[in-house]
Amino acid sequence: MPNDASFLDITLLGKEYRVACPPDQRGALLNAAGYVDGKMRDIAEKTRNNIAERIAVMAALNIAHEHLGLDQGVVAQHQKIESEIALDMEALRRRISSMEAELDAILKLE
Repeated sequence: MPNDASFLDITLLGKEYRVACPPDQRGALLNAAGYVDGKMRDIAEKTRNNIAERIAVMAALNIAHEHLGLDQGVVAQHQKIESEIALDMEALRRRISSMEAELDAILKLE
């Protein structure tokens, strides 16, 4: 039987859950549980809904939407950096070609 040290009790919307958790991840899981609990409480308050399953689904959708929005922002930033680097690389290629042409001209003079 697994040892209790590998489990963590969390509370979401007033209900306790026991979840598997490596000891080195306890803090992160507690933070995540606090975040989810806060989202669930906000939704319950705003919608005046007390059906935990519906609140959990809405919280999951909101959190997924936030996460995907952040991912898209990171992708956009990455693409911007790539395009800036590509422009710099093209300028570098032109400069190298120019230098090669100058070297060829100098070597032909000798």
